[in-house]
Amino acid sequence: MIQPGELNRRLTLEAPLESDDGAGGVTRAYQAAARLWARIVPLAARSAAAADSLGQVRRMTVIIRMRDDVSTRHRLREGARVYRVLATRPSEDGRFLVIDAEEWDD
Repeated sequence: MIQPGELNRRLTLEAPLESDDGAGGVTRAYQAAARLWARIVPLAARSAAAADSLGQVRRMTVIIRMRDDVSTRHRLREGARVYRVLATRPSEDGRFLVIDAEEWDD
């Protein structure tokens, strides 16, 4: 069971803001949607290669108070760190939202 005092990290929930790029596609930027208290639990790390650059991917579980407006289109920010939302689900007691997330390093 998670206690509210365990939510000890301050994150910003960022929502996507898409605009027409003039060539039939979209340009995506993010804007702050909410400030949240969270608990971050590291799960695993692995090396990864993307676009010819080596980096590291860290998987984690992020736990916040329950809200129904977080989806895989959102991301979470903690200073310079950005966590991509992979999946969300309510906690067993329904009081918290459990987020599977990953952070990439270049």
